[in-house]
Amino acid sequence: MSARTATGVCAAAALALLVPACSSDDDKKDKTSDLSAREISDKAKQELLDAKSVHLTLAEKSTDAEKDEPAAMDLTLDRDGNCTGKLTFAAGGGSADLVKRGDKVWMRPDSAFWRHQVPGGDGAAAAELFKNRYIHGSTSDPLLKGLSEVCDLKKLQKTVDEDSDDDTDKLKKGDVTTVDGTKVVPLTSTEDGKKKTLYVASEGKPYLIRATEKGDGEDKTTTLSDYGEPVPTKTPSADESVDIAKLQDQLRRT
Repeated sequence: MSARTATGVCAAAALALLVPACSSDDDKKDKTSDLSAREISDKAKQELLDAKSVHLTLAEKSTDAEKDEPAAMDLTLDRDGNCTGKLTFAAGGGSADLVKRGDKVWMRPDSAFWRHQVPGGDGAAAAELFKNRYIHGSTSDPLLKGLSEVCDLKKLQKTVDEDSDDDTDKLKKGDVTTVDGTKVVPLTSTEDGKKKTLYVASEGKPYLIRATEKGDGEDKTTTLSDYGEPVPTKTPSADESVDIAKLQDQLRRT
């Protein structure tokens, strides 16, 4: 299923665009809005790299999105690879609830997901057989491993850290505004016809609150919140779940 690869790539790309890598300056005691664009970016990046967990939402409205690419994500994830949330795919590709604890994974696709991701009439049959139930297995299964790669905050932080762009002189600091009730400092840059804006909290810790990328067919918004809040530990019950081996057996028969 090609969705698993696209999901992992999309999540990594989403976080990678958030904070341009910058060379570090000495810390200053001024409030965030008094700092330079580069200093604000530095601090926001470090807060993201230090985060043990975060709530991440992604809205992707690119004009060339395909049904096996996530158009939206709403995930709470941590550095131990645990997560809970939902993936929604572009072009009517459906959605799937996702829960991961350690190496155990639960995925609950809707009927549109089954029809679009499983070829022929097999998708409709799977949707009917497994509706409203989670497919349960582990990361040793290729399908569940691929989809659950978005749960690894540590891996995404590594992508941010390695995706260096030292040309931060292009960053422009704007006036303090608000995002979802939080006062933020906008940092903007334009490259290859795409305008990127980072919104960093202007009071308290300089958390990255939102990042947008628009232009040249791209329209992407990533929002981060609940830094350090634990991932919910509740997992689907046995009554709500079907072992993935049953799915694989069903697909072999059809």
